[in-house]
Amino acid sequence: MSFYRDGTLLLTAFLLGAPAVHAATAEHDPTKIDFAKLIECATYDVPSYNDFAMWLTGPESAAAMKLFGISELPSDNPLLREFQLAAPVSVFGRQTSRIAFASSGPLAVLDEPDPHPLAKTLGVTAAVDQPNKFLGAKEIMSNREQLENSDTVLHTVISLNVSTDDSHPGKTLAGCSYSIEVE
Repeated sequence: MSFYRDGTLLLTAFLLGAPAVHAATAEHDPTKIDFAKLIECATYDVPSYNDFAMWLTGPESAAAMKLFGISELPSDNPLLREFQLAAPVSVFGRQTSRIAFASSGPLAVLDEPDPHPLAKTLGVTAAVDQPNKFLGAKEIMSNREQLENSDTVLHTVISLNVSTDDSHPGKTLAGCSYSIEVE
């Protein structure tokens, strides 16, 4: 069995043995998510995002999309699921009617060909800054937690991201990444 598969099985066993963090509670009710706050890394934590993402993409996705007035758009990028909002949302002082979800978080699809002004305003530092590609992040929160009676450490990171992508010419993607990594 490969290391990747062992790690996946270990993580699955851990999550199945952990308290039900994905159960909808008053604190993590996916129906109460505020898109703007979720995209801006304001208010929410990783379990809240995971609850919402699982609800939006799971068996209840039709009900979730109807509740939020969103419809899925075709995407040229297999790593992004894109949605059209029935009403625009204001994020980072800008309006958008399109959002996308990457594996770790939501992104506003902004009608801005140059990501630099937004990145500067948000304090996002570029890791890649080339004429055809911008990728930057700003860590909002980082926490390491040693699991009891284990060598396993969970590293929780919430970061603000600004990027461009060939699949969205003339657009800037900006949003939040919510992740937990096993170390």
